[in-house]
Amino acid sequence: MTVFRQRGLRAAAAGICLAALFGAQACGAENTPSGTGDAGRTAAIQRALDATVRGGFPGAQAVLTTDAGDRTVTAGVGDIATGAPIPRDARVRIGSNTKTFVATVVLQLVAEGKVELDAPVERYLPGVVRGSGNDGNRITVRHLLQHTSGLPDYLAGGDPELRAERGTAQLEIDTEAVRLRRYDPAELVRLAMTMPPRYEPGARAVYTNTNYILLGMLIQQTTGRSAADEITARIIEPLGLRDTWFPAAGETGIRGPHPVGYQEIGGTRVDFTDLDPSWADAAGAMIATGADLNRFFRALLGGRLLPAAQLDEMRRTVPFDRMPEAGYGLGLIHLPNSCGKDVWGHGGSIPGFETRNGVTADGHAVTITVNQLPTSEENAVLVQQAFDTAVC
Repeated sequence: MTVFRQRGLRAAAAGICLAALFGAQACGAENTPSGTGDAGRTAAIQRALDATVRGGFPGAQAVLTTDAGDRTVTAGVGDIATGAPIPRDARVRIGSNTKTFVATVVLQLVAEGKVELDAPVERYLPGVVRGSGNDGNRITVRHLLQHTSGLPDYLAGGDPELRAERGTAQLEIDTEAVRLRRYDPAELVRLAMTMPPRYEPGARAVYTNTNYILLGMLIQQTTGRSAADEITARIIEPLGLRDTWFPAAGETGIRGPHPVGYQEIGGTRVDFTDLDPSWADAAGAMIATGADLNRFFRALLGGRLLPAAQLDEMRRTVPFDRMPEAGYGLGLIHLPNSCGKDVWGHGGSIPGFETRNGVTADGHAVTITVNQLPTSEENAVLVQQAFDTAVC
């Protein structure tokens, strides 16, 4: 659910080269429709994905979208047991890209006059942000959207200061105890409220999943419908995102063609495809294809989902802890790249999958997917390099 994986980087270096041992051969690039990109660009992306697989990931895929259509480039395998590649229209868990969908709905509500960005959370969720020194009267909707609330994270692996502590109520999401358990959003917030705030509201931006759980609750309180229902009605259906959804209660699998999602636990690679994403909820539960993600971000950045005033607010950024060279807006990240292009997107990590995505100023959209979280900083760099190659 984080933009960059934190806990996964503790894994032993001995596990990094497992993909090569399982015969991670490169698959040929798929080009549809014809004329959507030159051979040299495709070859460069293929080389970057091949390097990602050699570096330890089972498989990697790039989906590039322009006005001409989608182009897919794939390397490695989607299933180690069978050797099958990642399916061309693979559905994957998109983790924290969910946050951009949630932020878009909140800003639509702002445009409709139903929510005020700088109003206190207490106005919309009375009595919810309370306990251990946390105070919803001092935290605004903007603070939640931009991760400047100072609230503690209910998930382990977030704020480095919090990770160092023992005996907190934080959830370890790669454990069997959490994997298939059903959680209610209010329960997740109550876990966070057992811990003190990390800093004063507005003082700095520290990426915290609690913020978006609260925003999901705010959407339900304001509209009378769940965040999932509002995302479906306001974004998924109008854009025709047929392969994007918010999992239903108790839904642990992935519908349609999809790769196996792997997680390295204690040096062993585990099939972690099936899980109950209720612990992620509005902070990271959604599933989509790379093509649908590209269409969503193109529509958002192209002004099709928000009035200009709210889109401008979304792109007002501050420095944040996870990506020092980037800037975090309201559920949207201004992404650094080697060619200096103006690129906006988000990204997401959840056990089994990591996605990096962005849209350039001319509407060229890219989503990179790997079917295992990075197990080292070197792994994480390989995914970033593949994204950079596809963007530039």
